[in-house]
Amino acid sequence: MEYFLIRCDFNSSDLNDIEFIYSVHYNKMEYARFSSSLGKFVGYNEIGLKQAAVWNKDTSILTGMRAQKEAYCKPHIDAYYQAVLPKSAEPYVRLSSTEPSGGKHSAMLVCSVYDFYPKHIRVKWTRDGQEVTSDVTSTDELADGDWYYQIHSHLEYTPRSGEKISCMVEHASLREPLITHWDPSMPESERKKIAIGASGLILGLVLSLAGFIYYKRNAQGRILVPSS
Repeated sequence: MEYFLIRCDFNSSDLNDIEFIYSVHYNKMEYARFSSSLGKFVGYNEIGLKQAAVWNKDTSILTGMRAQKEAYCKPHIDAYYQAVLPKSAEPYVRLSSTEPSGGKHSAMLVCSVYDFYPKHIRVKWTRDGQEVTSDVTSTDELADGDWYYQIHSHLEYTPRSGEKISCMVEHASLREPLITHWDPSMPESERKKIAIGASGLILGLVLSLAGFIYYKRNAQGRILVPSS
């Protein structure tokens, strides 16, 4: 099986930043290639070297290949820059607490940033307005598989009374940094426990009220006879 692969490598829409590559493969092995940066064919094995020499002697073939960077790559790249590459999606942030995995601090915060595009993003922590650089770890930008990305940054710290800790996100989709403040009034685990307890209390009251109503309705149809 023989097939041809055309590729445009680029860093911008400027012609100087574009390379046109035409590769020739046989049974999944590339044996010859034309590159616009060289302006000629090169071979990678015995057959490729012979075929490249034949093509390089044909000025009409070389002229056509050398024109492809502007004729083929440039229009496609311009379309991508207009329709795809400038697009962006704003991230949203979730700030939560978790148990630290040992170390010298008693608390850890996690700043999770979701559904942003493009990939490049900056996540940092501030404490009372000053950037925190120590005891901070972050994941790489993780691809969701749908063009969006997520990232998670961890701050291990020792709480102080009256302090303000914030997660700051800088991204191409944002006109200004997205700042999310941590509310230390109650740990997330305690809020969950209270929510579960309140739900259980409400359920208990509902069941008790239903039982009382059922008892009253049944009691109205009875004649109570005093025992002798």
